[in-house]
Amino acid sequence: MNPSNPLTLAQAGAILAAAVAAARADGLPPVAVAVLDASGHTVALQREDGATPLRVDIAIGKAYAAAGMGVASRVLHQRAQDNPVFFNALASSSQGKFIPQAGAVAIRAADGTLLGAVGASGGTGAQDEAICAAGVNAAGLVAA
Repeated sequence: MNPSNPLTLAQAGAILAAAVAAARADGLPPVAVAVLDASGHTVALQREDGATPLRVDIAIGKAYAAAGMGVASRVLHQRAQDNPVFFNALASSSQGKFIPQAGAVAIRAADGTLLGAVGASGGTGAQDEAICAAGVNAAGLVAA
């Protein structure tokens, strides 16, 4: 993380609002959306009414994986299939916080600096990823 260019609470709030709006527009079940900074710390979190309890942990885990590796969790899911021993070690070394499942994107500044990641849980992995990307784009940042 670049301390001179951190992900702000205002940016995280904009990402959440746009991601949840995209979920409603797409008719998804109730979702949880988590925005983490580049160090993997939660900046903002929202769980819609009716979202099941595990949605929060799953959204955070997807975002943690994307922030930790700097790429969309969809990419990590494929890499995990190709190298399961390494990805099991990542999950273990992160005390189970690392979830390489589709549904999160890395958040980058226009210059490519990794700012964090956003993860969602409620729809399919592709649907969750799409609402995350919509949130990042609406905040004027780059989804990667």
